[in-house]
Amino acid sequence: MNRRHAFTDAEWRLIAPILRCKSQGVPRVDDRRTLNGISWISRSGTPWRDLPERYGPYTTCCNRFVRWCSACVLIRFLPAISHRDDAEVQIVDNTIIRAHQHASCIQNSTSESFGCSRRGPTTKIHEVVDANGLPLQVMITGGQQHDSLMARALLEGLPSSGMVLADKAHDATEIRTITSLRGGWANIPPRRNRRGPICFNPHLYNHRNHVERFYNRMKQCWRIATRYEKHAANFLAFVELAATRLWLRVNESAA
Repeated sequence: MNRRHAFTDAEWRLIAPILRCKSQGVPRVDDRRTLNGISWISRSGTPWRDLPERYGPYTTCCNRFVRWCSACVLIRFLPAISHRDDAEVQIVDNTIIRAHQHASCIQNSTSESFGCSRRGPTTKIHEVVDANGLPLQVMITGGQQHDSLMARALLEGLPSSGMVLADKAHDATEIRTITSLRGGWANIPPRRNRRGPICFNPHLYNHRNHVERFYNRMKQCWRIATRYEKHAANFLAFVELAATRLWLRVNESAA
């Protein structure tokens, strides 16, 4: 069996308790095999019908993935696995994902985090990573959403003290005020039209490239590099699952 995309024993011991549920009626298909199939779909980007037979019927993987997304099961992985309390440096950024034409043909697309930009229908992934480029918080919006509008929601639940790194698009008075009220410091380059002196350290700002490396690793999953999912909850689940696997690899290597 090809275990390239499969969860190892150490990884499974960490996430298995999150998937536990009461079994009723017919015994459930192995959750580990099903999650391995979902991970294979995320990495390869192929349709569900092309799922290899070693992961079981594709309908089982697809239906359980949809049920887990509806029950918000997969988005519990990242808060449970990540070490948020140790993140003294928080790097905020976002990236735009082009949506497939078959994914964007849905009614009320604005409620499903679709937006129109120069690239057509797009979705924007907002992310906070630590100093090692490991994800702490993930959110998605429409592609037309301004970068700075999601800063408050992204920083919520993270350590209050520390340094926040972001690019010039996040140079807003509200973000600096929120960061200072939380006992931190916003190291953001000022815009040309900003009045008054701003404390900015360009040497510390160089560490912001860790978030770019994070997006480079995330977009190795074809289901994230291009959005094929019509519903925002399903696409966010793929993003959260890929982000969780980065933490699992670090925890496994440390163990």
